[in-house]
Amino acid sequence: MSVTSLSQAVKSLQQRLTELTLSEVQAPVLQLKQPIDTLPLMAWLATQHSFPKIYWHGRNNDEEAAAIGSCHQFFFEQTVTDEQLASVYQQQLSCLAEPDIRYYGGIAFDRREASWPEFGRVRFILPRLELRRQDEHYQLLLNLYLAEGDAQYELARARDALQALVPAAPLAPPRKTEVLERRDTPNQQRWQQLVSMVTEPQFNADTPKVVLSRHTQLKVADAPDPWTVLASWQGRNPNSFQFGFQFSPERSFISCTPERLFQRHEHELKTEALAGTTVRGMTAAEDQLLAQQLLDDAKNSVENQFVRTHIVNELNPLSDEVDGNAPLAIFKLNHIQHLHRIIRAKLKHNVNDFQLLQAMHPTPAVGGLPKQSAMDFIREYEGYNRGWYAGACGYLSRHVSEFAVAIRSALLEPGTINLFAGAGILAGSDPQSEWQELENKLATIMSILVDF
Repeated sequence: MSVTSLSQAVKSLQQRLTELTLSEVQAPVLQLKQPIDTLPLMAWLATQHSFPKIYWHGRNNDEEAAAIGSCHQFFFEQTVTDEQLASVYQQQLSCLAEPDIRYYGGIAFDRREASWPEFGRVRFILPRLELRRQDEHYQLLLNLYLAEGDAQYELARARDALQALVPAAPLAPPRKTEVLERRDTPNQQRWQQLVSMVTEPQFNADTPKVVLSRHTQLKVADAPDPWTVLASWQGRNPNSFQFGFQFSPERSFISCTPERLFQRHEHELKTEALAGTTVRGMTAAEDQLLAQQLLDDAKNSVENQFVRTHIVNELNPLSDEVDGNAPLAIFKLNHIQHLHRIIRAKLKHNVNDFQLLQAMHPTPAVGGLPKQSAMDFIREYEGYNRGWYAGACGYLSRHVSEFAVAIRSALLEPGTINLFAGAGILAGSDPQSEWQELENKLATIMSILVDF
């Protein structure tokens, strides 16, 4: 197909809908595609009036997607068991017959606990319309869900979605907002108590790591536009994943996270241990010195090793081969740098994405070890509902699936900005140093949102 403007692509898809003979369509999902010219995807997404709005940007800048509307979803607001999720996932496999069909969504950090309104414990969307970039190639994708219901009604909804599109407008420049009130949960005094509880020798002997986190709630004069904020964040940390979910005008979740949960190409899996943190230096020499000190630091190396060992142990039953012996490296972000180790696996042929999510999430980098006792401690003592913070967000497709861990994230609501940060607590952790680590992790997003 020849490459066209977005408006010409819309007209082409409208014509193809008119000519479509549904009786000849056998697949439960029909996807129509049209190559298009280069387009600023996030600006286009921010301009549209339809919901939900979904944005995804790969960490290596090789892919980007902006999607609106929904022609199908699976959504669990209340308790959902592994058996229910496995059943739903198996039902959707037939919908993923074409390699380019994707469900975008996320899984909350803790599916045993209530989650945020609209997001639920699990929610995945098959978008109505999607703009997708693969390297330098752009496409407009239109999905029709024909597995159930009135096919003619589905066609009408697809036509309406195309008709409702509006041209992209430039994103507004970032604008800082006034903070009226700040509240941290847990506060600093309670944080010191929790760190002392985790590092107490008897508890630590059975549970050597708990990742404690903090919810920083900012009451603000004006709620910022999520896509303007995410675009600014993207500019500061371009080597991170960037994604956003806005299911309604009232609430949006955005993230600029360095941490990959997994990337699957057919049966080849790539994941990583990302744990251990220090700040960036003011000069190249200081930055290198801090990086070397991080590599040499026993506490941070042990923390990364915990994560590596856990991931390898979880992948072994699902894989024919697992290689977790890559050397430690440094992963640099705008204000901080992490210890980073790549892990690869060759999956068994009957292993699916749901099994990977079930085994690998939450990782020890956001929960702790052993997983169950660390999660129990977080549920009882942390003092707030994490929701999708530290959850798994990404997309499912037949041939390629990818998920990131939603750290460095923000939940935007009317009059309120909710920020989140966590730190791995092990024997020898210092409460004040770990509290400062939380501040360091929020430094980039805070510099975008507010004046200091």
